[in-house]
Amino acid sequence: MTETRYRICSICEATCGLEFTLEGDEIISIKGNKGDVFSHGFICPKGVALRDLHNDPDRLKTPLIKRNGKFVEASWDEAFDEIRRRLPTIMQEYGKESVGTYSGNPGAHKISLGLYGSVLLKALGTPNVFTASTLDQMPKQLSSGLMFGSWLTIAVPDIDHTNFLLVLGGNPLVSNGSIWTVADFRGRLKALQARGGKMVVIDPKRSETAKAADGYHPIKPGTDGLLLAAMAYTLFNEGLVDLGHLAEHLNGFDEIEPALVKFSPETVTELCGIESETIRQLARDLAGADRAAVYGRMGTCTQEFGTLNSWLVDVLNVLSGNLDRSGGVMLPKAAAFARNTEGQSGKGRGIVVGRKHSRVGNHPEVAGEFPAVCLAEEIETPGEGQIRALVSIAGNPVLSAPGGDRLAKALGTLDFMVSLDIYVNETTRFADVILPGVSPLEEEHWDTALNQLATRNTARYSQPLFDKDSEQPHEWEILLKLAAIVTGGNEDVSTMDDAIAASLAPEGALEKLISKSGPTRLVELGIRTGPYGDGFGENPDGLTLEKLIDDPNGVDLGPLTQRIPEVLRTPSGKIELAPEPLMADLERLKNLLETPPKQGLLMIGRRHLRTNNSWMHNLPILAKGPNLCTLQIHPTDAAPLGLKEGTTARIKGPKGSFEMVAEITEDVMQGIVCAPHGWGHDAEDTELSVAAKNPGGNSNAIASEGVRFDPLSGNAVLNGIPVIVEAVR
Repeated sequence: MTETRYRICSICEATCGLEFTLEGDEIISIKGNKGDVFSHGFICPKGVALRDLHNDPDRLKTPLIKRNGKFVEASWDEAFDEIRRRLPTIMQEYGKESVGTYSGNPGAHKISLGLYGSVLLKALGTPNVFTASTLDQMPKQLSSGLMFGSWLTIAVPDIDHTNFLLVLGGNPLVSNGSIWTVADFRGRLKALQARGGKMVVIDPKRSETAKAADGYHPIKPGTDGLLLAAMAYTLFNEGLVDLGHLAEHLNGFDEIEPALVKFSPETVTELCGIESETIRQLARDLAGADRAAVYGRMGTCTQEFGTLNSWLVDVLNVLSGNLDRSGGVMLPKAAAFARNTEGQSGKGRGIVVGRKHSRVGNHPEVAGEFPAVCLAEEIETPGEGQIRALVSIAGNPVLSAPGGDRLAKALGTLDFMVSLDIYVNETTRFADVILPGVSPLEEEHWDTALNQLATRNTARYSQPLFDKDSEQPHEWEILLKLAAIVTGGNEDVSTMDDAIAASLAPEGALEKLISKSGPTRLVELGIRTGPYGDGFGENPDGLTLEKLIDDPNGVDLGPLTQRIPEVLRTPSGKIELAPEPLMADLERLKNLLETPPKQGLLMIGRRHLRTNNSWMHNLPILAKGPNLCTLQIHPTDAAPLGLKEGTTARIKGPKGSFEMVAEITEDVMQGIVCAPHGWGHDAEDTELSVAAKNPGGNSNAIASEGVRFDPLSGNAVLNGIPVIVEAVR
C-alpha cells in the first residue's frame, strides 16, 4: 500500500518542498510538492537524490574504530569508550587548545547539528574552531555584521518585486540562491522579465545565469571591488545618490564619497576589463530603476577583497535607495532563532572580531572561527597550543579547502581524531573513530539559518519519514554525549537536554510544550516565542508547532517587509555605512590601481547543479551523465597549448599540480581557466565507490600559496589564482 508524505529538501539552500510516495520503507518516487508555500512544486535533481543518499550502501550505519591502521565495525558503547579513553587524556595533558574542530556544509542543513553543535564547542572550550564558512560566505557575514549588528542580518534581493537585478559572481540558476534562499530562480527570473524588468550578470564565465540574463559583462578575476567602487563613485559624481527613508538611519555617509575619489570608471577600466562607459551605465541603470537590487556571491567572496566586495554591494544598495525597500534588497524575518528578532529592538551590542588570535599565524578570529586554510599549520607546528586531536563534523576539508595534500599529511600526524560523518571520505579516513549520523529522512527538519535568508517569509516543519535503527543515536544525542565525555560530567543525554531546554524557556513554558525532547522541543520553543508565535497564549492566533505539523505545506508569513530600524543590533542603533575596518581596507584596494594587470592564465572555480559539494559525487543519480570535472578554457588560449576538446591538461600552481580533461568553450573569457570544486576522489583508503569511478582533479591542490585568504574575514582565496597550463602528451 502506497503512502504520500511531505518533506523539505535538506541538501541545498533552496529548501524546496518535496512529495514522497512510499511503500513501506521503500521510496517509490520523489517530486516537487505543488502545495508547498515556498517552492510551489519546484524541484531540482538534488531533491530526487535524497533516495540515493538514504539508500547509499557506502553510507555508514555502524561506528568504526581504527585498529592496526584499518577500520573495524564497533558497537556504540565501544566507540564512546575509545573516545573516553583517549580524548580527555590529551586535553588534560596538553590543554583544551590541543583539540581542534572542523565543521562542514551539512551543519547548515541538519537540525541536530545546527542546534546542538555549539554545546560541544562550549564543552571543548578550544579556540581552535574551523568551518567551511571561511571557504565560502564569511565575507558577507562579516560585512553585514559590521553594518547591521548581527552575523545573519543579510540583505537579500526581493526578486519577486524588483525590476533590475545586478548579479556579480553568483550563479543562482544553478544554486537557487546562495546566502539567499530562493527556490525556482528560473521561474522568478522569467516573471521579472515578463513584467519588463531585466537582469545583468558580471562574471569571468558566461554561467547558466549569465546565459539567461538581459546583459552580461565579463570581468577579470579579483577586480570586483574596483568595479563596485567605480559604480559608487559614479552615483556621487553624477548626482544619482538617493537615500530615501534610510537617510536618518545611517552613520558614516559623509565618509563614503571622499574615500572613493580615486575610483573613477576611467581609472579602473583597464584593470577590471569593463569599459568605463559600461560602468557608468550600470550605475545609471541601478539608480534609474524604480526597484533594483545588487547581489554578489561566491565569486565576490572567494578572493582577497571578499569582505570589501560584500560591503560595497550593500553600499550601492544604500546609495541607490534600494536597501530595505520593496523590490530592492530586504531583510527577512524568520519565525525562530534569528538574533535580529531577539532582545531590544533597533539596538544591540553589535559584533566583535579579534577576541583571540591563531597561534601560528596570529590571525584574528571572526565569528569565533579561524581561517580554514590555517588548520594544517596549527597541527604541524610544534609548541604550546599545538593541535593534537581533531573533532570533524560532516566535513571534508582535504578536498574542499586549499592545500589538501598538506592537510592530509598533517591529519596523519594527529594523536587522535574523531569524526561525526556518514562516509569514509578523504578526510575521515584519518579518524580513529567515526560516528555515523542518521539519514536525513530519519530526523525532523527545520531550517535554522536558511529561513533568515529567504526571499519570502514562511514557516515549514518536516517530521521524519522513517524510524531510525533503535541502536542508532540521533546526532544531537551524539553531540551531547561527546560534550559530557570531554567535561567528565553526567553522560545522561536526557538530563543534559532538559537542562538546555530549561535554560531557554520562559518560566512555566516547558510543561506547555507538545514536544518533550531534542531539536523538536527547541524548535517549538523558538516558534512560540518568535515574532509570529502564540507567546504561549498571549497571541492565540499566533504560530505553533502543532499548526505546522497539521499542515506539511507550511504557513506563508508574507512577502519581505521594511525592517529598518527595528532589525538593527548595532550600538548606535543605525546602519554603520562606513565601518573602520572596511574604510581602511579601501586603502589596500587602491594599491591595485598602481599594480599592472596580471599576465598569464588565472584560474576560477565553478559548481554544477549536480555537484555542489564533494559528497554529492557518490550519489548515482547525480554522478551519471557527461563528465562534469573538466577544465574550461577559451579556444584562443587552448590553441597555442595544443589543447583540444577531451585531451588532458595539467594545471600547475606555485606548488603542486592537478590534471583535468579540457573543455574548449567561449563561455570563459580569454585569460581564464575554470575548474570545478570538490573533486579528487583518488585516495585508496576511502569508501566512496561511485565517486571513485570518476575521481577528477582537485583544483584546491594549488590554491594554497601566495595570498591565501581575505585578511578581514579569513575567507580562502579560490579565484584569480595564477596558473600554468600544459597539455599532457
